[in-house]
Amino acid sequence: MFVETMLPLGRTDSGLKVTDGTMDICATTSDALRVEALGFDGLAVQENKDDPYVISTLALQATTRLRVTTSVAIAFPRSPAVTAMTAWSLARLSGGRFVLGLGSQVKGHIERRFGFKWSAPGPWMRDYLQAIQDLWQAWQTGTPVAHHSAHYAINLNVPVFTPAPLTGEPIKIHLAAVNPYMCQVAGELTDGLRVHPICSPQYLQDVMMPAVRKGAARRERDLRGFEIAVKPLVATAADETKLAKKTEEIRGRIAFYGSTPAYAATFEFHGLGDLARTLNQYSRAQRWSEMANLISDEVVHQYAVVGTYDCIVERLRARYAGLASVLEFSIPVRHDADAELLRTIVRGLQQ
Repeated sequence: MFVETMLPLGRTDSGLKVTDGTMDICATTSDALRVEALGFDGLAVQENKDDPYVISTLALQATTRLRVTTSVAIAFPRSPAVTAMTAWSLARLSGGRFVLGLGSQVKGHIERRFGFKWSAPGPWMRDYLQAIQDLWQAWQTGTPVAHHSAHYAINLNVPVFTPAPLTGEPIKIHLAAVNPYMCQVAGELTDGLRVHPICSPQYLQDVMMPAVRKGAARRERDLRGFEIAVKPLVATAADETKLAKKTEEIRGRIAFYGSTPAYAATFEFHGLGDLARTLNQYSRAQRWSEMANLISDEVVHQYAVVGTYDCIVERLRARYAGLASVLEFSIPVRHDADAELLRTIVRGLQQ
């Protein structure tokens, strides 16, 4: 299994630097080197308080082996031509170690945070991905670009603005998805599916993967090499007392995800639709502190992997073996003993 992590790992004086739980962009290069030294295969870069492409650039420049994936960059606020160029540059910089991970975001963010008009995300994402791929094809072959879709018309590539072809393998694209339509788009057009933490293995296997295969069949694509990247909810700690605290944190995250209508399908699948609707009502009433109390232990174990450090590898492998090809995992690294423990866990997952 390919094992990746996301910055920051934890707080330490001599290693990964964190300020109030937020990654320090000024320490990205040293942090990425530490991740590589810990034995991880890859680094996933999210889009929160820093630009994911800037972080990816710093991490790729610093390392020699680590694969870096945006997990995820938000697609729609950026022109597909801009995204295509950025990914092309990062692929050249890294010698092929960059993976373009894209996500759609929800309506409220697209309209109110980014100022764009909302449209159905699945068809919009299909147009977006095809525009990127048409541009890449034109740049690689030196042929005119001609993309026409409901959202984009791109038919100009002036030589002075056209990048030189890349050597090596084509750039991989991963797509974040929860609902079946977006999974179909992933199967049609991308190299991997990035699975939201609230998607259980059963939901992935019974709902998402059939949709991926349906999308692939539409294009007569072979899914050999198609990656399933999971970012599981994990509660783990050195002992049972600390594990109980971590489990409560996970209970709160499940409650938050359950309150979001975009993720309702994952709760409906497990017969928890009423719970999701109640959580949504609580969130609308700003009753945030009460929401975790609605998440039973059974629901926690439905969505999360729980266990102490000495058993977490086997529990993760039992849950995702044969289903996931990429797994995101980490524990806080505060001193050398933590680093060695994490190194051992990563090796165990890779095996």
